[in-house]
Amino acid sequence: MNSKRGQWASNLGFILAAAGSAVGLGNIWKFPGKIAAYGGGAFLLLYVLIVALIGLPVMLAELSIGRATQKNVVGAFHSLNRRWTFCGGLGVVTLFVILSYYCIVGGWVTKYVFVYLTGAHFPATAAPFQDFFVQFISAPVEPLIWGALFFGLCIFVVVRGVSSGIEKFSKFLMPCLFLLLIAIVFRAVTLPGAWEGVKYLFEIRPEAINGDTLVAALGQAFFSLSVGMGIMVTYGSYVPKKENLLRSAVMICILDTLVAVLAALAIVPVVFVTMGAEGLGMGGGFAFMALPEVFAMMPGGGLFGLAFFLLLFLAALTSAISILESCTAFLNEELHWSRLKSTLLLAAPMSLLSIGYSLSQSAERSLNLPWLDWKHGLQWLPMNAVMEKFTDNLMIPLGALLFCVFVGWIWGSQKAAKEISGEAQKPFKLKKYWSFTVRYIAPVVILVILYFTLIQGQGLS
Repeated sequence: MNSKRGQWASNLGFILAAAGSAVGLGNIWKFPGKIAAYGGGAFLLLYVLIVALIGLPVMLAELSIGRATQKNVVGAFHSLNRRWTFCGGLGVVTLFVILSYYCIVGGWVTKYVFVYLTGAHFPATAAPFQDFFVQFISAPVEPLIWGALFFGLCIFVVVRGVSSGIEKFSKFLMPCLFLLLIAIVFRAVTLPGAWEGVKYLFEIRPEAINGDTLVAALGQAFFSLSVGMGIMVTYGSYVPKKENLLRSAVMICILDTLVAVLAALAIVPVVFVTMGAEGLGMGGGFAFMALPEVFAMMPGGGLFGLAFFLLLFLAALTSAISILESCTAFLNEELHWSRLKSTLLLAAPMSLLSIGYSLSQSAERSLNLPWLDWKHGLQWLPMNAVMEKFTDNLMIPLGALLFCVFVGWIWGSQKAAKEISGEAQKPFKLKKYWSFTVRYIAPVVILVILYFTLIQGQGLS
């Protein structure tokens, strides 16, 4: 291991940090809604199978690149094959754009934590929760202030380094996240009438297992694991050679899936009790408008709301830290800038995208950019929508496809499999299946995702 680079002090620290990267806002505010929209237990079953059979092998491919080279995502590809350096560069560009809007959304979450801490006073209007959220995100300055505060927290952690910063805070933040989530689940499932929501969540109805459900589960599982961006390449580069990557990756996938399922258990029963199945939704509108209304209708809803937004805050923070670390590692190692200088210089150009993302939340500003897909042709959409489509519909699946092609066909699955086993040389019993998946199955699956995103114009994340 390069003595000048940081590395994880313990395998547990790596697993918690990587799981923190995978556990993001999508686990909390999109997973429950997708379960509701696509047949409850049928969606859950397909999701778990796809994570195990496809998501895990793709994650292992990224981790193997990182540990083999002990470099950031750009340096890793340059080291293994200079012609593929562009692949690492695409990952950095993707992460840069994602972080520019993730920090704004993280700022929204931070604002709501403050709102619930101070008593959750919403305006006395016909639709108070919707009005409050829309007025807040449409404001020209306040969302940027909260976003800057959120980004400042990320910088504070990343500047401290791998072991003293990211690992140390992940060992604190991730247990807090799980404890909060378990507490919310306990409160949710003990509400009168909550059992109907629990039953809906786990009951498998055969008629719900269809093509639409499969595609939805595929998209959710794929985007939930933080693959396709280079984060796992960077995090894998800090893993000591003695560790078995397969065991670590399995634990990361288990923790990520467990959070998603617990989040569904925390939200679905509560919504069933207060609003019925039709009240379930997904995305920011559901989290910031529908759920506060649900909390206001239940006993102790203010405390429940505070716990929920604290949970969202932890999920957003751990993911944002991993994104910032991957960008910082590139500047730190390739340009030899200090961690502080790297993060601060990232903030300057990133702020322009962040400002555009925030200001474009108001349609009145007409801050639009072009977007093209086969089904809808050339469209002029709000800047925030184009930024999300650029990363979710194009760059992340394209990155994952390139990673799989590189590991399976360019660098070689045999070399990658040897790296997965590590110095202990424990037999990689799933080597043949893993190699076949990375070379054939995963690329086909990713091409299916690209078909639905670029040809059908469907957002799968």
